Amino acid sequence: MEHPEPGTVVVTASGDGTYTQRVTTATHELLADEPVAVGSADAGPNPYELLLASLGSCTAITLRMYAERKAIPLTRATIRLRHDRIHAEDCAKCETERGMLSRITREIELDGDLDDDQRAQLMLIADRCPVHRTLSSEIAIDTREVGR
Repeated sequence: MEHPEPGTVVVTASGDGTYTQRVTTATHELLADEPVAVGSADAGPNPYELLLASLGSCTAITLRMYAERKAIPLTRATIRLRHDRIHAEDCAKCETERGMLSRITREIELDGDLDDDQRAQLMLIADRCPVHRTLSSEIAIDTREVGR
């Protein structure tokens, strides 16, 4: 398959499994899939794992960039994420009051000779990564059929 222009992602069936998808960017290819338990091949991360990977990698990169710019001795940031669904009434900080909503739990482990102020700065910066901002704001998804 020809690679798309930068900034575009193309997802298409790989032909290898029931739900296995080939994800192609301008410079990379990877597989996304569903687990064997739902009838697929588990040939790659599932869509929610890819979403979490986007947030986690963006968080780690943002922390690294900030630490370098501010000369903070961060040696490594490890980001652990989990997605689940909760009842809206169980969420004290959420605007939605009824039904179910998605919740992402993000745990950040900071390594390095960091003082309390540096740790606090880094934790504030984590929420400023572009993917976090995107997921925290209203998103409009425009869908249209092409090729007909």
